[in-house]
Formats: sequence, structure tokens, C-alpha cells
Amino acid sequence: MPRAKLKAQKVEAANALLDGRALPQGGAWITRARSDAEQRVRDMGLPTKRDEYWRYTDPRRLTSADVVAGALHDTQGEAPAFDAFDRVKLVFVDGVFDADASDPMALDGVEICQLSQAAMTDLHWARDIYGALEARGQSPVERPLASLNTAYATEGVLIRVTGKPAKPISLIYQRKSETSDAMVHHVIRVESGAEATILENGPFATRFNQVMEVDIADGGTLHHIRAQGRDHERAGSAHFFARLGAGSHLKSFTLTANGALIRNDSVIWLDGGEGSAHVAGATVGDGAFHHDDTVFITHGAPRCESRQVFKKVLRHGAVGVFQGKILVDQIAQLTDGYQISQSLLLDEDAQFLAKPELEIYADDVKCSHGSTSGEIDSNQLFYLRARGVPEDTAKTLLVLAFLAEALDEIADPAYAEDLRARLEAWFERRG
Repeated sequence: MPRAKLKAQKVEAANALLDGRALPQGGAWITRARSDAEQRVRDMGLPTKRDEYWRYTDPRRLTSADVVAGALHDTQGEAPAFDAFDRVKLVFVDGVFDADASDPMALDGVEICQLSQAAMTDLHWARDIYGALEARGQSPVERPLASLNTAYATEGVLIRVTGKPAKPISLIYQRKSETSDAMVHHVIRVESGAEATILENGPFATRFNQVMEVDIADGGTLHHIRAQGRDHERAGSAHFFARLGAGSHLKSFTLTANGALIRNDSVIWLDGGEGSAHVAGATVGDGAFHHDDTVFITHGAPRCESRQVFKKVLRHGAVGVFQGKILVDQIAQLTDGYQISQSLLLDEDAQFLAKPELEIYADDVKCSHGSTSGEIDSNQLFYLRARGVPEDTAKTLLVLAFLAEALDEIADPAYAEDLRARLEAWFERRG
């Protein structure tokens, strides 16, 4: 199809979706951001499988006017992720903030407020971040679903970290409707020298569109740990945009289990020297499961480090996708960039599609990438079986060993162990 005709079809689809849909009301700063975002969607059009970064994932379920109904998942008494940790809990039910189920938004070293409340003000600290990072993330790759979120999301939290809070902030997503369609937009600002941990877990909604914009000032640190699981029927996209200042650090990890269609986009800019950004993911999929990790890290300053570590275990027709890029600007000398994506296919029906990329304009750099796909090592399995380990147990041990490099990217070993135990339980339940 000619490019001009495809573009026209994408724009037509966007206009059909948006025409007659009013932007949410709010103060001057957010009204401007929403209006600009809506225009971006109309100009870009909706994504299609013909787009370069959607060739492996069909976005129609994420862009259609109607939601595919999904049965509610029975957790069979399984405790939610991070349930054993002391934390400030902020609960969303089908994408709507539930104040009664949430803890008070009071914690030393942190300011927290709801997006719906901040949106009604004419002046707020989030005005320089909300929609700004998402807009920056539209180049060189268009991400219209993120702009759609900026334009129409009314739920979310704005978190400003000014110190080093004693507890993590936990964003908990619950699904109670078979047809819920949620948009949630979070903004996080980590001030200079501050440090915090953000936890996320839960099924979110039947279909969800989430954006998290993160701005880390010079010397700030953010730990982000996300567990997407406990629901077989959900579909959604999550965008994570992060801007890092000089000497700042980010560690973001995502565990994904179950789900019909999940697309996780991470777009990160290292704008200040001597910063680091680590993005990692561990995925287990079974049956009608499609999971897409798309990562774009830009080194825009010297002496920075980035790591992308993604491991996927797939079987019974599950599909895993990894698209990762490291872009090193000319100014970003002494860059250290590392990227690895690997899959473990437990049968012949599973599929892993990978597109690793390096784009380097600096001379003095150390960058590497690799992507592999294979099955359980028969020699390792034989070794364990010969020592009396039952076959199912042996396979689980080998799978967990395969995922260990991604889990090791979590700075706090207590959180890593909690997620590791959940992975082990997942395999025990499914055999």
C-alpha cells in the first residue's frame, strides 16, 4: 500500500474515534496539554500492523471503539504481589481511584495528589512534565496511543519526591468489570538527591492504556518495580517515559504473567552525564498470550550507562516480542550500553520475535547487544534428573535460572525474591 494512502487511513481512523469526544475539563495548563495531545493523535493517526514498530503486534484490539469482554480471573487465594511489604497503597478499581481502599497520601519526603484534583488548578508543578515527555517521545517513533492517553486520561497520581521516604509507594490495580476500559496517567518528579521506590501490581482493567512520565533531577534515584499478572483476559498498552539528569539513576523492572495482549513501551533519555538507566523484564506466557517489549534509550550525555535485560519463557502458542534500541549521540562519549533479549521456548508452538538495534554517533563507546532463542538444555535437564530431581521440578529450576539475570536487575533482593516465588508458583500451578 502506498505510504500516503496508509497515512490517510490512519488519520481517518483517528478522526472517527475522536470526533464527538469531548476533552476533559480542567485548568489552563492541563487543558493546553490535552488539546496538544489530541491534535498529535489526529496528525499521526492510529497505529496499524503496517507500522515498523507494530509489525509484530496487531494493535486493533487496543484502538477499536469497542472493548472485547473478558471473564474475571479467579486468583484461587493467591496473595497479590508485594502484599508482605509495608507500603503506602494507592488503589485503582477498573482505572478509577478508590480513596476508601487507599492509604492516606501522607509520607515524609513525598507529595502525592490525584490527577483529577490537580487538573482543576491553574498552576501545578506537573505542568512542565505532563504531556511534555510523551510529546518528546513521539520522535523518531510515533506513539499515538500515548498521546491518546495524555488527551483523555482523568485518573492517575502525581508524585513529587523531595527526600528519601521510608516506605515505597504502591500503585494497586484491581479489575471488577468484564468490559472496563481504563486510561490512567501518572507523573513522577524526583528532586535532586531524592530517592524513592514505586511499586505497581494488578490486572488493571479489561483493556487499559497507561502512561507514566518520570523526571529525575540531578543526583536523583528511582526504583520502579511492576508486576503485570493475575488475569488471563486483559489487553493493554503501558508507556514509560523517563528523563534523567546528571548523576541520576533509574532501575525499572517488569514481571509479566498471563494476559491476552500486552505492549510495554519504555522511552528513556540520559540527558546528564554520569547517569544510569537499567530496564529489565521477565515474562512467562502460556497459550493465547502476546507480549511486546519495545525499548528506546537515548544517550545524550557523556559517561552514562544503560542496560536492557529481557527474558521470556513461552509455550503452547504464546508469542513474545522484543524491540530494543540504543541511540548514542555524538556528544555521548564514554557510553556503556548493554542490551540482551533471550527467549526459552518450551515447545514448538511458541514464538519469539526480536529486533535489537544500535545507532552510534560517538567514537569512544562500549556498546553490545545480543538476542537468542532456544529450548531447555537437555544436558542440564539430564544432570538434574540423574540426581533424583523430578522432571517438572527440574524444568522449573532451569527456567528460574534462565530468568535470574533479569530479576537480578532489581536492587532490593527482598522484592526480587517475592517475584521469584511467584514465578515458581506459576509454573507449579500450570505443570
